[in-house]
Amino acid sequence: MGERRSACLLAVAMALQAAAVLGGGEQQSGGGAALLDPRGLEKFVDELPDMPRLRGYGVAEGGALVAGNLTIGMYDTTWKFHRDLPATRVFAYGASRETATVPGPTIEAMRGVPTHVTWVNHLPPRHFLPWDPTLTTAAALGTRGVPTVVHLHGGVQHSSSDGHSLAWFTAGLAATGPRFSPPPYAYPNRQPPGNLWYHDHAMGLTRVNILAGLMGAYRVASPDEEAPLNLPSGEAFDRNLVLFDRDFRADGALFMNRTGNNPDVHPQWQPEYFGAVVVVNGKAWPYLRVRRRRYRFRILNASNARFFRLRLSAGLRFVHVGSDSVYLARPVATDTFLVAPSEIADVVVDFAGSIADAAVLSDDAPAPYPGDPGDKAETIAVMKFLIEDAAEPDTSAVPAALMPHYPRPDAREAATTRRITMYEYQKNGTDEPTHLYLNARSYMDPVTETPREGTSELWDVINLTDDNHPLHVHLALFAVLEQRSLRRVDEFRECMRGRNDARACGIDRHLAGGRRHVVPRQERGWKNVFKVRPSAVTRILVRFKPLSSGAASPEESRFPFDVTTGPGYVYHCHILDHEDNEMMRPMKIVR
Repeated sequence: MGERRSACLLAVAMALQAAAVLGGGEQQSGGGAALLDPRGLEKFVDELPDMPRLRGYGVAEGGALVAGNLTIGMYDTTWKFHRDLPATRVFAYGASRETATVPGPTIEAMRGVPTHVTWVNHLPPRHFLPWDPTLTTAAALGTRGVPTVVHLHGGVQHSSSDGHSLAWFTAGLAATGPRFSPPPYAYPNRQPPGNLWYHDHAMGLTRVNILAGLMGAYRVASPDEEAPLNLPSGEAFDRNLVLFDRDFRADGALFMNRTGNNPDVHPQWQPEYFGAVVVVNGKAWPYLRVRRRRYRFRILNASNARFFRLRLSAGLRFVHVGSDSVYLARPVATDTFLVAPSEIADVVVDFAGSIADAAVLSDDAPAPYPGDPGDKAETIAVMKFLIEDAAEPDTSAVPAALMPHYPRPDAREAATTRRITMYEYQKNGTDEPTHLYLNARSYMDPVTETPREGTSELWDVINLTDDNHPLHVHLALFAVLEQRSLRRVDEFRECMRGRNDARACGIDRHLAGGRRHVVPRQERGWKNVFKVRPSAVTRILVRFKPLSSGAASPEESRFPFDVTTGPGYVYHCHILDHEDNEMMRPMKIVR
């Protein structure tokens, strides 16, 4: 891992001199301007924005809620990330070019009320960021138009509205992918209240399009269930925080490497993208004025590859009320927590718990994560809170119980057990990964996972790499049951690379006596992403049925749409650079 960090720095230096231009446009990531030294940007000078909010439902006469219809475009525009940085060229979501933002508008949906979104591609003929022609990609390099498709992460929707990686389309639908579904996308919102996000999901271009700015928050609310909890509410006290990291050039352009760490194999692709500037809601190291009272923060890590291990100064703590798209059964207090790319931590912070007039949110996770043993991670600032006395009494609370009625994970309900193995391969004698596969198969290989609707499955996820991989399963929720380290992992890895058969390679023998790792209390509920520890086996219970409040009838065990039709669903690593290099596999759900 230390070697990888050095290789990435070397590749950045090479990229500054690279002549190959894979993208296009006026302000490019590989333009003539020098790479920006982030130490020249003053921290905490921009106020944290609250992104525009779009109501994903309508209100009929008499106050009844009805399905909402939205049209959201993807625009080639500019965005100011910092007071002292020139405007940056971005791709952004918005109801119009004038209102497009990075991140995009927050969509507010209601449980049980459908939201229909027509996603419109207004992007230019060529991308302004580089991408790699050796990866399996939505469209061949040189194709006119930027391919995009939108995935509602954590959403429970038919696969024709799930944003399949091969359902991409360019501006004006001039070109479409082989699994293209015509607009609008239908989101039933028939799932528990919680936090989702939407983002680009085009094959081989996800890391590039999200880096350009194509992401946004999505909430599903259920007032009847949530109002009795009396958590902090209202736009002033209930805020989305979308975190990501970026590098810039001195002219404000986003920087993305144009040369890969092993260009003989991949001329542009690198294993992970890390930026030196931390951005929250589109501003670099912003500040937020708060009162001495409780606030709710829905924290999304929208980075390509960076993990954040967050901590507050001034003696303040986090109280977790939800993880990913689902409320916890009971709140969990922590001083610090780790959030992987695409994970969401729903927390309450009580600023009345400190007499200080300011608090800094900071991160000390190694990059890449978990790093080499003995590495001392640098502590970096994320944002600052300026604390003022409360103007009025705080009537919000954090109850002792949140959503305890959700079914508890029970391994005995599993219909079958599968083994999912994560591999990294090296070519041309390098110790850097050049190809990443699940079960030694590429994305385009035939389907091997065929879960049955209405059942649950045990998945033993075997991580034979040095990286921690955030695993995301589309449509399904899952619960983490245990994590155990492998013993003599090099021996086991060598056997698996030759045979790809865990039983034949003696997995039980390699697990015997292996260290058991405690699943953090705030991550023991139902999730759609989890951090798969390196050189270990993570057992998860994957639920291919709706999350109900108790024992469900056969009809209630089915989704409100036909999961067997359409382009299908996928599961993948959510380090975007890995996902784009085929650490993703299709699923075919059957009945």
